[in-house]
Amino acid sequence: MADLYDAGFTERLRHGALSLRDQWGLSDATEVRLLTLSENATFLATDPARDAPVILRVHRPAYHSRAEIDSELAWIDALRDSGAVDTPEPLTTRGGGHVASFQDGAETRHVVGFTFMSGHEPAAGESLVPGFEMLGAISARLHAHARAWPRPDGFTRKTWNFDSAFGAAPLWGDWRAALGLDDAGRAVLERLCDVLRCKLAAYGAGSDRFGLVHADLRLANLLQDGARLGVIDFDDCGFSWFVYDFAAAISFYETESYIPALKAAWLKGYRSVAPLDPEHEAMIPTFVMFRRLLLTAWIASHAETLTAAEAGHGAYTAGTVALARAWLEANA
Repeated sequence: MADLYDAGFTERLRHGALSLRDQWGLSDATEVRLLTLSENATFLATDPARDAPVILRVHRPAYHSRAEIDSELAWIDALRDSGAVDTPEPLTTRGGGHVASFQDGAETRHVVGFTFMSGHEPAAGESLVPGFEMLGAISARLHAHARAWPRPDGFTRKTWNFDSAFGAAPLWGDWRAALGLDDAGRAVLERLCDVLRCKLAAYGAGSDRFGLVHADLRLANLLQDGARLGVIDFDDCGFSWFVYDFAAAISFYETESYIPALKAAWLKGYRSVAPLDPEHEAMIPTFVMFRRLLLTAWIASHAETLTAAEAGHGAYTAGTVALARAWLEANA
């Protein structure tokens, strides 16, 4: 589906989202424009009759089921009620649920509305250190909530483990399709897969280390506004290892020299809220490689997105191979 979001398809989605404006009480004067294309298409709906715009997320076809979307929103509502995190409110439709839909030919497109959250994406660099201490504390609160929350009947989200990432039916595609991957690089990444499989199996998935996580706390999903750090886009939330949330937070910046400082800040923030055993801390580099290989597959299967283009396609693949070589020297 690498060519999914061409201009014509995206415009159809925009019109579809606009056709649902009455579901969220938006007037006929509402204008809808594209904000981002990533896993989904996200639009900004501006209604002159309202004080603030509304965010409309049109879901990528054949990715999340309706039950999975409802489950994501149930967790967001529970998190907001608990005060564990600052995140936009899912809007209720005219019919009383959270999800609306429109037909795009033979396909049904699910659409979700959210309140607008002010702020900006934090800039990459050493200046992220204070923010990553905040993010560590946020992560600890998210994990504590996930452990204690009695999930509603029918709750279902994807699982991010070795099999779902790199097995026979990988959720984000096969890393072997990565642009610019030569035979030598393929051999390195095959070896990486073998070692990751063994290390993750040895680490295990007990309740002290594996549960419901955000799974995509990267900079693009954070909104900084003064002293507040908001979290958006729970679209990838699912079941995985808790410290995977740090690996996701440094997505696309894994090779930068300031990453150790961000890791130290995240750990400090996390431990200000909850304990984190050295056993779990020691696994963080493994999850960084897990995430890096997963993103290498994602870029190959989502080449039409701006995120993939900014990562550099073949350059990102080469970086993954270089990281893998260094990691294998220390871990194989």
